[in-house]
Amino acid sequence: MTASIREAALADLDTVVRFNLALAKESEGRELDEAVLRAGVEALLADEEKGTYFLAEFDGRVIAQTMITYEWSDWRNGNFWWIQSVYVAAEHRGTGLFSLLYRHIHKLALDTPSVCGLRLYVDHDNQHAADIYRALGMQDAHYDMLEVDFRLGLPG
Repeated sequence: MTASIREAALADLDTVVRFNLALAKESEGRELDEAVLRAGVEALLADEEKGTYFLAEFDGRVIAQTMITYEWSDWRNGNFWWIQSVYVAAEHRGTGLFSLLYRHIHKLALDTPSVCGLRLYVDHDNQHAADIYRALGMQDAHYDMLEVDFRLGLPG
């Protein structure tokens, strides 16, 4: 299978929302508020400064996605691109689609002088995904991630 990669547009809103609902349920057992999610995806699609979704397409159908957002690093005078919202349709898993998306993003990052690196976070219980990321050359970071999440009701 040869999939093509493209940036998402507003016309992809329903697909991206559907994939993110499935992603949250499958990876973390979370039921997201669809209205909040839809507004969040739409906001990103309307404002490239928030980030970009990349979609893998095969036979005119979107079959995988990932998103990048940006984090400024004063220490490096550059942006880290955070890879997020990774989802591959169930019937296409294990076919290398995430690797294709990752290589596309990696090349774009290397070709963009203001980018100083790529980062992502992975749920502690998702060892399979972590193994895939490591196989692509990503390494465990020196940092642990801590948060206070005002929207999903985490303590803090």
